[in-house]
Amino acid sequence: MERILDEEQLQLLRRKIDEARRVACVCHVNPDGDAMGSTLAIAAWMMRLGKECCVIVPNRFPDFLRWMPCADQVIRYDKNTAKADDFLRQADLLWVCDMNEPSRALEMEGILCECSDCSRETGGLFMLMVDHHLHPAEGFCNLQLSHPDMCATCEVICHLMCQMGEGGDMSTQEATCLYTGMMTDTGAFTYASTRSVIYECVSLLLSRGIDKDKIYRNVFWTASPARMRLIGYLLYVKMELIQGMNTAVMTLTNKERRMLGVKNGDTEGIVNMPLQVQGLRLSALISEDTEHPGFVKFSLRSVDDFPCNEMSARFFNGGGHKNASGGRMQCTIEEAVEIFRHAVKEFEPMLCR
Repeated sequence: MERILDEEQLQLLRRKIDEARRVACVCHVNPDGDAMGSTLAIAAWMMRLGKECCVIVPNRFPDFLRWMPCADQVIRYDKNTAKADDFLRQADLLWVCDMNEPSRALEMEGILCECSDCSRETGGLFMLMVDHHLHPAEGFCNLQLSHPDMCATCEVICHLMCQMGEGGDMSTQEATCLYTGMMTDTGAFTYASTRSVIYECVSLLLSRGIDKDKIYRNVFWTASPARMRLIGYLLYVKMELIQGMNTAVMTLTNKERRMLGVKNGDTEGIVNMPLQVQGLRLSALISEDTEHPGFVKFSLRSVDDFPCNEMSARFFNGGGHKNASGGRMQCTIEEAVEIFRHAVKEFEPMLCR
């Protein structure tokens, strides 16, 4: 296992955890498996230590993650803003998970910046970032554990808990959440998962009593009828293979969502599916934002050495990991497709190797 804190940081964090009574855990908008896994794992850990703890997410998380331990106790900021703000303002310790900057929380950005100001000015609140995305916002948190080389934020937390001597006391609930985050952020360990230490983490989590096969079934083999219809519709009707570019693109409008009865979260993972076509190097799902009219979201996946995060940063106001990234722009979906085509043309030498 890897040491991710120096001795001074380790002692500081130990002291802050010991002193804390009210602990909050937050993550980015449209939470995925790693966001939910990291926040729920930390919450379970903190509650095991006798803390009052609350997980607050910006908006709805996917139905296929609702089986996760204590997921039914999560507070949605868009539905319970006053309650969430009250807890955050009274917290002693705030874990910012799977999120490198406050803007990724959208409507929660204001209260998180308020908390950040409080943590610097009064010292009454201690903020800790635990993340694996590039370019963490400097000065946002009192302590940043940012490790872009790791496969998931849940991997960072696994190393952290071990360094703090918590590995042997980790509950099955905590381990289940951590495994879920690592599994989902690597496509069931099919990408971004070649480092041998990842499997040391998996071995530890297995030793804590998790049922990895059940976790896999819960995530990848549990779907609503609407999601099944959506998969067929996107792959049969909407998938376009861009000639000569080893690229696939699909689009989804809010009208189509309503037609199919699709909820937020039903699209999770579908962008990976076109990459099963032999020779494809890049797949994109371009969809209208369900909560912010006029905005379009880009979800990109790639294989091998194609850096879709560079494409996202350059063209779609986004970023992420080499093989999994996203972005968001204010435009029509037709304009977004044209921008994507231009981006593909610019990256032609890398796509057509």
